[in-house]
Parts: sequence; structure tokens; C-alpha cells
Amino acid sequence: MAVYKIFPTKDTTLYSAYPTMNTGLDAILEVSNKLNISGDPEVARYLIQFDQTEIQNIISDKISGNSYSIYLKNFIAEAQGLNQTTSLLIHPLAQSWNNGTGYYLDNPKETDGSSWTYSNYNGSGPWNTSGYYSGSAGAIFYTSSFSNIYGGIGGGNWFYDALATSYVSASYVVPFYVINSSAYTGSANATFGLRDVKDIEANVSNIVNNWLNGVIPNYGFIVKLSGSQEFNPSQYVQPIFKFYSVDTNTIYPPCLEFRWRDYTSIITPSSPVVTTTDLKMSLAENPGVFFPESKNRFYINVSPLYPTRTYQTASLFTNLNYLPTSSYYAIKDLATNEFVVNFDNNYTQISSDFNGNYFDVYMSGLEPERYYKVIIKTELNGSIILFDDNYYFKVING
Repeated sequence: MAVYKIFPTKDTTLYSAYPTMNTGLDAILEVSNKLNISGDPEVARYLIQFDQTEIQNIISDKISGNSYSIYLKNFIAEAQGLNQTTSLLIHPLAQSWNNGTGYYLDNPKETDGSSWTYSNYNGSGPWNTSGYYSGSAGAIFYTSSFSNIYGGIGGGNWFYDALATSYVSASYVVPFYVINSSAYTGSANATFGLRDVKDIEANVSNIVNNWLNGVIPNYGFIVKLSGSQEFNPSQYVQPIFKFYSVDTNTIYPPCLEFRWRDYTSIITPSSPVVTTTDLKMSLAENPGVFFPESKNRFYINVSPLYPTRTYQTASLFTNLNYLPTSSYYAIKDLATNEFVVNFDNNYTQISSDFNGNYFDVYMSGLEPERYYKVIIKTELNGSIILFDDNYYFKVING
């Protein structure tokens, strides 16, 4: 499968209203600007990190020189207050941090992990407001933003390519608060309108590549609102995003998704490619149950439903046939009917060899103890045809 997912090693939310509170085991990650009962703005940002060795192994062992893209995906649990277009910024974090074992509004609150004020635990490792890291590309500077009134110094920090002065506002942070600086590390963003799906799916390839190349260290990502929407005291600017964390009990944990093109084809103009839309199809090499460590190559058997008559001793349905090269696969969660791997013209194109059409699936990117369904799409004679004929399999815990 040219789509592979890994899950975070840690994540947590930083709340300006609770400067030393840790929420490292909470099921929710929050990004927000909301007003408290006194009308003061309270800001939340979240941190998320993925294992560097696991990333390196995927690039070297699975992608193996193919071109690729990497996406941060986070699934929405609840969204409120989006009465205008709202942008989330995704920056490379600039300081190491501790996950902690706290939950939101624990009583007593847990302070053994990162918080708005501290990166390690209460009293240890205050967030640096500015500085630099000397990597393979020289000095890469980092910055931060916070309010002196609401929460004080903290809220994480992130890398930029030029010496940027941290901007402290008495009320709220204004847009473009990083002076004379652009995102050397390729910071990403996700923008949402009122009726848009609020899931994050942001291309973070530049950030990850800079981790791999030693330009900056991998401390993970910080996800926050744009500057104009943080510490904003207006009652009309109160966006609240709540995403599922890695500690969710649902099937929607955040992930880092690697996509690459592994398409190969032996089809030539003389190959027996089906030309009719009346097709009989089956999925071969599908034992039905897989362990998360498995990789499986599914083959697709296809033949015309009404083959042309010829004189031969074997059944016409045993002849090898191929789908057109414009054929793709997708995978859905059977219970929710949601796409786990969606159709993509680059990343899910169906390959072919001398045994027929095929595609590969790495089961480690699928949630265990779930049933999945394979759907095949092909473009034929100007029509787009979907084959959804109960091609099921299950991933189980080993």
C-alpha cells in the first residue's frame, strides 16, 4: 500500500488559563480562544510528537527512494464558534517536552508533565521565548507568542529561519507578529470555513524532511490558532476545536500519514485489458484475517461477464485479464463506512504483473479488531465504475 500510517508517541494540550496543568493522558486535544466569565480570553494549543526512528525506517525501508508526501491527520471531536474562516498553524516545536499523566481539570490537577508555563513539569524547563538551534543548515532561530496578562510567558515555541523577536501583547496577539521572518522549516496550516469538514489533513513534508536532514531536531508539532485569533477579547472570535488524542477510546487517533507512488505496470497495447463494463471481479490472496505486523498483496481477478466465444478446451473465465491502467483502490471501515484510505490517482493506483492486477496493504496503519472493506474503481469507456462486492478483511491483535 502506498499509504502508511504511524501514531504519536505523545500529545498534550497547553491551556493559558491553567498555566501549570498537564493533560497528557486526556482523550482530547484542544485549540481555542474562548472568553471566561470575566470576559478575558483563554487560549489552548496542543503538542504532538512522532518517533524519529520509525519515520526514518519508513523512508528508507518502505518508500525506498520513491517520491512521497507526509500528512498530519487529526480528527475532529467537536467544533464551536466558527462564525468566520479560521486558520490553524502547524509549526515544528523547538523544545523537548514531557507528556505527563494528567487529565483536563483533574482535581487536584496533575502537574507532572508539560503545561503552558513549563515544558517538563511544574517548576522545570520553562518554555524558552526565543533562541536558536545549530543544525546541518546552520543556526535556525525560534520564537514564541503569549500574553503578559492572560497566562503569562509560555505556550510553547517554534522554529523560524531568521532572528525573530517574541511579540508580547498586553491584550492579544496581532497578525504577522513574527517580525521579518518566514517559515524556513515549511510550517503548514489548515483553514476551515463554516461548513467545511474540520478534520486536519495538512502536508508537513517539509518539516519532517528537515528533521531527517538534521536541520532542526524532532520535538514534534505545535498546533495553534493564527495570531489574530489568539488572545482576542471579542465575543465574536471564539473558535474552539477539539480533536481526538492518541489516548482516545475511538478509532480516530491522530496519525502521520506517508503517501508514495509504488505503481508498476507490465500492460502493453497487446495485453488482454477488459473493454466492457459488464465485468466479473473477485479479490484473491485474501485470507480474511491479518495481524498488524502483516503486509499483504491483494490480487484482483477480472473477466468479462459475457466473454466473446472462442474455441478452446479451458473455461474462458480462467483467462488472465487486466483492468485498465486508470484503476484505483480504497479501504473503508466497515462499521462506520468511512474511508481509511481514499481513492487517489497518484497513491492508490492499481499495479500489474504477470499474475494480474494487485495492490499492497500494510496492516500496521489500520486499527486492530476492526473489519475493513476494499472498493475498486476503474475508468472504462468514458464511465467510472465502482466495484463494492463485499471484499472484506479484519485486522486482529497478535
